Amino acid sequence: MVKTGKVPVTMMTYLAIMSISLIVNLPGLAVAPMEGKLKEILHAPELEVQLLTTLPNFIIIPFVLLSGKLSEAKHKIPIIVGALILYSGCAIWYLFAGDMTSLIIISCLLGCGAGLLIPFSTGLIAETFAGKYRMKQMGWQSGISNSTVVIATFAVGWLIQGRNWHLPFVVYLAALIPLFFSLWLKNVPGISTSSRQEQKELQEDKDSASSMEKTPESTVKAGPGGFNIGRIWGLIGVYFLVTFTSIAITNYSSQLTVQYGWPSNIAGDVTSVFFLLVLIPGYVLSWFVKRLKGGTFLWTALMLVVGLGLFVFFPYKWAMFVGAGLTGLGYGICQPMLYDKASYTVDNPEKLTMALAFVLTANYLAIAIEPFIISGISGLFHIKNENLFAFILSFGLVIAYTIVILFTRKSFAFSVDKSYYEEPSSSNPS
Repeated sequence: MVKTGKVPVTMMTYLAIMSISLIVNLPGLAVAPMEGKLKEILHAPELEVQLLTTLPNFIIIPFVLLSGKLSEAKHKIPIIVGALILYSGCAIWYLFAGDMTSLIIISCLLGCGAGLLIPFSTGLIAETFAGKYRMKQMGWQSGISNSTVVIATFAVGWLIQGRNWHLPFVVYLAALIPLFFSLWLKNVPGISTSSRQEQKELQEDKDSASSMEKTPESTVKAGPGGFNIGRIWGLIGVYFLVTFTSIAITNYSSQLTVQYGWPSNIAGDVTSVFFLLVLIPGYVLSWFVKRLKGGTFLWTALMLVVGLGLFVFFPYKWAMFVGAGLTGLGYGICQPMLYDKASYTVDNPEKLTMALAFVLTANYLAIAIEPFIISGISGLFHIKNENLFAFILSFGLVIAYTIVILFTRKSFAFSVDKSYYEEPSSSNPS
């Protein structure tokens, strides 16, 4: 049995919850490295090829919010299984698509399926685990989802060398794994609860877990609808900013290396270092929090400042690698901490997934609009070096972000409760 801080769950149930994280970050991955090949094979214009990578990110956003709303229903299994079937069906359809129109349609449908699954990948953890157990599992969720991206990136790079241009799309067949484990989702506490007795037992478990936590964050002053709007908007703002600034590495490092006259593989290696350092903290999040303690968010902000500053001020290969690593490390620690904090924005456990859906939207919105913002500002001020400007803007934003943390480090968005990094004191009877 796996300890949760609430009701223990079986290993198969735990795998059913965590396996969803395998596929939530994959949409667009197989297409991005093969844009040039698709233009050549399908004789497609630049705009159509770009739609393959941008459309899924835009479509994901409304479906994340829709999923959050649907999660308030008592029976969530049909929603999850239906999304997994849609995702798996798109993966198979990709292998037989023969024109650009089909690929665009499939990518849109894949975005719909991913959008429905994304809130549940963290929502089920938030509903099943409590306190330090939840923070640890949020770290694992982040580690698993980012590990899949790293592995799939290497797989796509290898498969794209083959004669059949459809092969890179097999990475999406990873959806068959959580589809198989979905057989055990019925054992997740509360996911399909219908009887009053079961509801009563789950409420008793929740009350017991709450009494164990007793942290300042656990007291939620919720407004209409059961949400603490101030806390949610704070987390959305933080998540949007750290994502917007960090993804400059994945979006602009390749063009920057070309500008410097370096080999093209340098950018791929830099991006790999970034994702590697993003995933590592997830698996050892408790270790980092115990060492960074109440200054966790401040230290992660400083990592972003130094990491992005290396890109701006030091046009050297070593600086790119170190900068990508520091930025990835800061982002990798911050991301699951924000997921955990979203659990403290509602006073009703049935709304946990909805709260996470709001926060998660910030991530995909930042990914979708960052290129447009960089291009728009560059055009407005006639900035010639758009690639370097992306890092300059990100560097300036994280400096401002760090200053804000210095003055508001005790606020909900940036504080870390002592129970997460201090061992509970035991009192001996005198």
